[in-house]
Amino acid sequence: MDLLNAALIGLAGLWAGTINSIVGSGTLVTFPVLVALGYAPVTATISNAIGLIAGNVGGVYGYRRELAGLRRTVAILLPASLLGGVTGAWLLLHLPEEVFGIVAPFLIVVALFFVVFQPKLQAWVRERQAAQARTRPRPWLLLGLVFFAGVYGGYFVAAQGVLLVGILGVFLHGTLQQANAMKNVLVLGVNIIAAISYMLFAFDRIEWPVVLVIAISSLIGSLIGSAVGRRLKPVVLRGVIVALGLVALVVLVRNLFV
Repeated sequence: MDLLNAALIGLAGLWAGTINSIVGSGTLVTFPVLVALGYAPVTATISNAIGLIAGNVGGVYGYRRELAGLRRTVAILLPASLLGGVTGAWLLLHLPEEVFGIVAPFLIVVALFFVVFQPKLQAWVRERQAAQARTRPRPWLLLGLVFFAGVYGGYFVAAQGVLLVGILGVFLHGTLQQANAMKNVLVLGVNIIAAISYMLFAFDRIEWPVVLVIAISSLIGSLIGSAVGRRLKPVVLRGVIVALGLVALVVLVRNLFV
């Protein structure tokens, strides 16, 4: 890796870490840069996912105040997310890349639906819960959706945050900022478990210089993003989420025809 490539990857990692801590989709910055610099798609995906773990840690730390009081929720949702991450990593290493390229645009549309209609859907969910207050809560739907998002993240990483914020914004009681904080924890868990799978079964595909550059730059970016994201109003944050989600959709659909 020469200095120019390192600088380009570093800038991409800085931006990716910033937007990952706010909403996600940072992979849609780093992944295209790595591919443009000549790295094979699977190698780029794996190396990028491992490198962004440092940024994920920074995002969790930056939103630690919003996580106060959510430890029980973390204990319930994190295992489902980790199991999904293992499943997704297995799929990445065994299925053709074209399969996910076809399915991913539909997943982005679902995520954007959740985000755009989050206020109305959350109100509807709370009304149903109020009507069923005497029954014991059964969070199976939320667990299933978190597992599904984990599969998504373990397979391709990109836009996992958009999907999770949409899901958590509807089904997790609390503010959108709390949903964003929870998203950071779940994404970190998925990326760690996926990274372990990659190192065990695809060590030869990892470009460690790329991992190092992305790790350092994304960590710095995540701390910047945490400070910026907390100051955003819900409507502004939702607008950022939708904009990045649309970018992800365009990129994935375009890849189908390239």
